[in-house]
Amino acid sequence: MTEPTEPTTGSPGTPGPAAPPTDPEALRERALAALLTARDRTALLTGCVDGPELTAQHSPLMSPLVWDLAHIGNQEEQWLLRTVGGHEAMRPEIDGLYDAFEHPRSERPRLPLLPPEEARRYAAEVRGRALDVLAGSVFGGTRLTEAGFAFGMIAQHEQQHDETMLITHQLRSGPPALSAPDPEPVGPFTGPAEVLVPGGPFTMGTSTEPWALDNERPAHRRKVAPFLIDTVPVTNARYTAFVEDGGYGDPRWWAPEGWEHVRRHGITAPLFWRREGGQWLRRRFGVTEPVPPDEPVVHVSWYEADAWARWAGRRLPTEAEWEKAARHDPATGRSRRHPWGDADPGPRHANLGQRHLRPAPAGSYPAGASPLGVRQLIGDVWEWTSSDFAPYPGFRVFPYREYSQVFFGPEYKVLRGGSFAVDPVACRGTFRNWDYPVRRQIFSGFRTARSAEDV
Repeated sequence: MTEPTEPTTGSPGTPGPAAPPTDPEALRERALAALLTARDRTALLTGCVDGPELTAQHSPLMSPLVWDLAHIGNQEEQWLLRTVGGHEAMRPEIDGLYDAFEHPRSERPRLPLLPPEEARRYAAEVRGRALDVLAGSVFGGTRLTEAGFAFGMIAQHEQQHDETMLITHQLRSGPPALSAPDPEPVGPFTGPAEVLVPGGPFTMGTSTEPWALDNERPAHRRKVAPFLIDTVPVTNARYTAFVEDGGYGDPRWWAPEGWEHVRRHGITAPLFWRREGGQWLRRRFGVTEPVPPDEPVVHVSWYEADAWARWAGRRLPTEAEWEKAARHDPATGRSRRHPWGDADPGPRHANLGQRHLRPAPAGSYPAGASPLGVRQLIGDVWEWTSSDFAPYPGFRVFPYREYSQVFFGPEYKVLRGGSFAVDPVACRGTFRNWDYPVRRQIFSGFRTARSAEDV
């Protein structure tokens, strides 16, 4: 995702998804938990390295970690203290430094940024005051405060930057700074390779999820033809077959822009892969290891995903197809909040929240499967779709146009589903991510589809 500054859901007569709580105290607890969880992750990602590592730019694609830290605090101050709480600005002179649209990432290391300890103090002071605002908030009266939206928006914003900072950790050189247990091992997936999704209308998007962002709204009816979709994401083993078949050297499989891009940059495998001693290795958060065959492939661009799909005689799913496979329940005709149902994500449903610093093996989390049996639609890897990022019918900007509207257009492709780096607060069956089709540093993979008439 390019960084931000940041009807019914069922057929007539069927109930919609269970909504999060509406009781003010339950809302307050939900917002508090989301804010504290995000801050714990921010503290981990910025506390595991020293000052020079925080101020360095580890890749021209990314900001210094200290910029993200102060930007998180500045956005929280602007929205929760000034806008919701009505407070005077604490540090108005730094607003421009931490405006994501005023300074591209390539310029940020040269700005007079707050040094690490000052950035930490600033973010902590903002947080203390924001929790006072939360304690006294009345959840209603304005759209921004209804159901605690502003607090949810800020928690999601911080978690999005936590994922951005995790990407920076993956790009940095040097010894590992982070660790986490691996996912539970599973045997090779032996289920069906693909699932038939019936054609017809379904409800896409949401008008009821209280913390959903503007590009997820409103709920609307969308019709798709019947199609088949991979039961699990494309694995490293399957992707390696494309590499070793000369896929990167054959223009037949590539969109013209993608072919020109991989030739110009000498790309011959997913980012962080290298061939050594007769095997493929990868670098993951400072550790070099053999590429695990059963994991979903990660760090591939849209062009690479599209080329693999063409090589395999398939295609990327459209965004609407992806969401129907993830949310539509043929038994009831309604769209669920998540593939497994309406409950919030838990550890048995999906690989989320940086609980593991890698995707889980293909076929994991059977409890998180969709009604049709499609697995790992949420978590593990962001999944590229064939769709350009565009507004839904009836889209309305809220609360600012720079979150979504300025990015609508064919330059960006949509990703769905979240990754192991995403927190549940910023991951829903309706959540939409987007990026340039050349991007590979993000935790992106894919699954493929084909039209039912091709059977």
